[in-house]
Amino acid sequence: MRFGLFGGAARALGQSGDSLSYGRFIDYVVEAEQLGFESIFLVEHHFTGGGQVSASLNLLSYLAGRTTHMRLGTAVTVMPWHHPLLLAEQAATVDLVSNGRLDFGVGRGYRANEFHGFNIDPGEAQARYEEALELVMKSWTSRERFSHDGRFWSFRDVIVEPFPVQAPPPIWVAAGSEGSVRQAAKAGQRLLLDQFGSVELTGQRIGWYRDEQAKAGVTPERGQIALTRGLLLVDDAAKVDDEIRKRHGAIAALAATAQIPGRPAPEKPTGPFAVDTSDEATRQATVIGTPDDCIRRLKALEAAGVDYVLFNDPWGGIERLRFFAREVMPAFRPKAAAA
Repeated sequence: MRFGLFGGAARALGQSGDSLSYGRFIDYVVEAEQLGFESIFLVEHHFTGGGQVSASLNLLSYLAGRTTHMRLGTAVTVMPWHHPLLLAEQAATVDLVSNGRLDFGVGRGYRANEFHGFNIDPGEAQARYEEALELVMKSWTSRERFSHDGRFWSFRDVIVEPFPVQAPPPIWVAAGSEGSVRQAAKAGQRLLLDQFGSVELTGQRIGWYRDEQAKAGVTPERGQIALTRGLLLVDDAAKVDDEIRKRHGAIAALAATAQIPGRPAPEKPTGPFAVDTSDEATRQATVIGTPDDCIRRLKALEAAGVDYVLFNDPWGGIERLRFFAREVMPAFRPKAAAA
């Protein structure tokens, strides 16, 4: 089983200090690579007031120079917000300076405050996403000049540089419904699964993806599906309830920042925040507890077909990653051959 990280730098609401939060996050990622974590997937968010990462590709460019083999991903780049040709150039540059380590996660956006802030109709999200992604892929693969007349973008006689090292970088999509999961497999895209689904639902989604690959005659490979999970590893089972309370608070805070300023929040959360946040649901959808507990939970995911887990741990810090690397990770590493 492979392990990576998911998230990004952020600060507490109402506090200053972006430089400090980014500096700590960079150090965190650099040491995580040394501990054996294989990737970092950065979120992209805007207008939160909480300092969440907005320019994820810029930060990945810096991390490319501070790391040596860690995969550098976006989870996700929100296509409707971006000029597609400039985006293609920026992403290809990350792939170039990292010597082919970019994982390009894409999405259409879901936060109401971002559609409001960019003054984009949410009803256009899917169409903008599709046109932008098509243009990025064409930019990466076309070695001749091309023109484009679309609904949102028009270009004349362009050739987009630099070209990425990978031909092209892997495309990752966040999907959960059967239709969207199967479509990702048909398109040859890799799959990002959310951090709230149960073990059973996760196994079902993996089954849909693999079934679609089998229909197309595609040989499954390891690392094509990444599951995000909250990491709530503790050294004492008595600390679990406090970790659950922290997680509930973090989800509520994120849901609040996604609302349009000055408007009342909906009675029920929507989008990714419309999840069961009961204590029992949180226990079932996180890697939680003592090292032995976490190993059992990861083994259950492994039995469901999971071979790649991205951990979201906004408060545990590097100490929790060190603890995980020391006490949990060895259970998922091949044992050295006897001399």
